Amino acid sequence: MSNAQVAVESKSQYVDFWNNVLVPKFVRWRHIMVDGLSLHSAKIFPSLSVLKGDKVMDAGCGFGDTAIELARLVGPTGSVIGIDCCEGFLAYGRRDALAAGLSNVSFLEADVQSYPFKPVHDFCFSRFGTQFFENPVAGLRNMRTSLKPGGIMTMIVWRGINDNPWLGHAKKVVLNFLPPPGDSAQSCGPGPFSMADTGVVTKQLEIAGYKDIEFEQVDAQVFVGKDIDDAAAFQLAIGPAGEVYREAGKLAEARHDEITKALKAELAKYQRPNGVMMDSSSWKVTARNPGS
Repeated sequence: MSNAQVAVESKSQYVDFWNNVLVPKFVRWRHIMVDGLSLHSAKIFPSLSVLKGDKVMDAGCGFGDTAIELARLVGPTGSVIGIDCCEGFLAYGRRDALAAGLSNVSFLEADVQSYPFKPVHDFCFSRFGTQFFENPVAGLRNMRTSLKPGGIMTMIVWRGINDNPWLGHAKKVVLNFLPPPGDSAQSCGPGPFSMADTGVVTKQLEIAGYKDIEFEQVDAQVFVGKDIDDAAAFQLAIGPAGEVYREAGKLAEARHDEITKALKAELAKYQRPNGVMMDSSSWKVTARNPGS
C-alpha cells in the first residue's frame, strides 16, 4: 500500500480548528499526547481481535503511533491505513514508520466521517478520535462501511471528566480565576467526554448498524508532564483547562501568574520520580459489523 495522501475536500469549522489551533499545540506537547495516552492502548492491544494478515483501518490516527503498532500486529502479510484530517500529524506517522522499517502501513489525510470507504477491512480501530466527530452516528456508520461483514470495530473513548482527574482537576483550578467558555467558543467538535455515556454510545452504534456492542473500563495513570512546570504549561494549552484559558483571552494573560501558581500547587501532589502522573479512565468499546 502506498503512502497515499489526499486533501480533505470540504473542511468543516472543526477540522479547520484542529489544523489551525490544535495541531501546533499537540506537536509542542507530543511527548505527553503520545507517551502519556499510549498507556490506554497498550493495556488493550493484547486483547484486540487482530490477526496476522489482517487489513486494518485506524480512524483519527493522529501521530500514527497506534497505526504503527497495529502494523506490527498484522505483520508483513497484512496492511494498515491510518486516516486523520490533519496532515500536520500524519507527517510524523510517515517518518516514524519509515524509521521502523515498516512498509505495510500508510497514512491518508481525509475526514473519516465522509471518506468513501470500501468494505475491505477486517478490523477498524480508533483511540480518542471518535469523540470529536461532528456527527457521531454518521462517522461511526462510515467506519462500519470500511469493514467486511463480521469485521470488528474497537474504539477507546474517555469516560466522564470526574473519572479523569488528569483533565478535571486543572479545569477546576482555572475556573477559580476565569469564567467558563461561552456558547460561541471555538471548538474542535463535541469534545473528549462526548462518548462517556454508555447508553448514548450504545444507541449511536445501533443506529449506525453495529451489533454485539460491549464496553470494558480501562483505568491507567497517565504521564502529564516531565515536571511541574511542564505539566502546568500543558494544562493551559490543551484540554478543558486550556479551553477556559484560551477563551478568556486578555483576562487569562493578566492573571497568568496566579493561575499558574495555583495550578502548580495542585499538580505537585502528583509528582513522581518519572514525572507528573495522574489517574485517567476510558472505555474500550467493541462492536461488530453484521454485514448487509
